Amino acid sequence: MTGTRSLRVNRITCTGQGLCAELLPELIDLDEWGYPILRVRAVADELRSHARRAVAACPRLALHTDRRRP
Repeated sequence: MTGTRSLRVNRITCTGQGLCAELLPELIDLDEWGYPILRVRAVADELRSHARRAVAACPRLALHTDRRRP
């Protein structure tokens, strides 16, 4: 059984390059300076592979997925 995953952004590490929003526009918007705003933290099963790709592509390693606790 796989657990529900959630997105998290380390706002200190993030430099606002916006790649995460390009790769995962279903869950991430950008503010006026290019920093990510998470629309929803929970990652739906059908977006899990896209979320993993966005996390792996983050140039500052500021985007993470965590297992959600019930």
